[in-house]
Amino acid sequence: MSEHAFSDAERAAVYRAIGERRDMRHFAGGEVAPQVLTRLLTAAHQAPSVGLMQPWRFIRISQRDLRGRIQALVEQERVRTAEALGERSDAFMKLKVEGINDCAELWVAALMDKREAHIFGRRTLPEMDLASLACAIQNLWLAARAEGLGMGWVSLFDPQALAELLAMPADAKPVAVLCLGPVEAFYPAPMLALENWAEQQPLSAMLYENQWGERA
Repeated sequence: MSEHAFSDAERAAVYRAIGERRDMRHFAGGEVAPQVLTRLLTAAHQAPSVGLMQPWRFIRISQRDLRGRIQALVEQERVRTAEALGERSDAFMKLKVEGINDCAELWVAALMDKREAHIFGRRTLPEMDLASLACAIQNLWLAARAEGLGMGWVSLFDPQALAELLAMPADAKPVAVLCLGPVEAFYPAPMLALENWAEQQPLSAMLYENQWGERA
């Protein structure tokens, strides 16, 4: 074992947070203590980023009426998504897809403006700024689970409409509406699997060796 490895207990805690992280939709109200919120956002800010550009921006939604307007945008897209799903539309409409009005904290995670000035690591893969933001969100998610808090990533919204609602610059982009806060319990498995919407695939199905399609 590497001399730089964590202790057995520390490693177990890391893997537990990863294994028990869930995309939560059911929240129990309450609040998140300021010092805990600071720890969570610090964890997000410690994420890796291409060219150290740190493209993440987090907007706290503290106005109740603004929450309602965001929830309305999500509901509009939920209906449009159901229409696009055709024969699965009824099943989709039965799913709970957000907890915006129930969570203790609501945040919008967005990409910064003036991103095109950053070409280190993005010249051929400009979407790496999005990958960097996703890493920050994952850090926040895992830290929240370690703190005993649930988090849900909501992506059902029109980015332009949400950007206008939040007075964002034209070249910035909202990527996620994040519901955060206490929960009664964590799902024992991903909610979509529990609802029979989709099946989890085994790791072996995702592994290739040397060439695409060659099983490892």
